Amino acid sequence: MSTQTTQNTNQSNDVFTIYKQNVQKCFESVTKNTPQYFQATTHFQEECMKAAQKSFDAAITMQQEFAQKSGLSSDVPDAAKTVIVDFNKQIIQASSIQNQIVKTVIDATTQNVKSFNDNVSTFTDLNKNIIQSWITSCTPTRN
Repeated sequence: MSTQTTQNTNQSNDVFTIYKQNVQKCFESVTKNTPQYFQATTHFQEECMKAAQKSFDAAITMQQEFAQKSGLSSDVPDAAKTVIVDFNKQIIQASSIQNQIVKTVIDATTQNVKSFNDNVSTFTDLNKNIIQSWITSCTPTRN
């Protein structure tokens, strides 16, 4: 008898057992693959950041070289320089605050999911009691 046939004969024919086993296999697969997706996504993000930085650096270098070779002045008035530097500081500060807010929201959501996970059996017991109540009220009593 093949391994596949042996495995099939050892499995239950109960729909709920089969369903539970297959759902568990799906979650095991996702759990196993999630770190790989996370690593690939992080690597992709790092490469995108490197590419963007290199592109900006190359564009600035090309524009600077063009200005120098064509004799264009690249001096910026102090007032304009102050506006540019201050604006950039505000963008960085806003980005930092946004990152803190997003992290706080993710942490709070994670805590809510953890609380739900901690209470799943309580919810299940409550639902079992409701179902039992329905069955009891809908089942005719025998004398």
